[in-house]
Amino acid sequence: MSGLTLFGLFAVTAMLVCYALEERSPWFILAFAGACALGSIYGFLQGAWPFGLVEAVWALVAFRRWAKAK
Repeated sequence: MSGLTLFGLFAVTAMLVCYALEERSPWFILAFAGACALGSIYGFLQGAWPFGLVEAVWALVAFRRWAKAK
């Protein structure tokens, strides 16, 4: 398993965990935004730019939700 694959696995796992815990604290919304940003980076590094672009949008949406929730 390559380092890039491990990075992608970490990003997607962090997204899942943070999304599941969002109702517990606004900080999990912020962590979800960060995990989406990591997923975006992974997508672009892998060459899957549509995935990277969509994850970047999700990161912005989640960051905005955090800003409203805090």
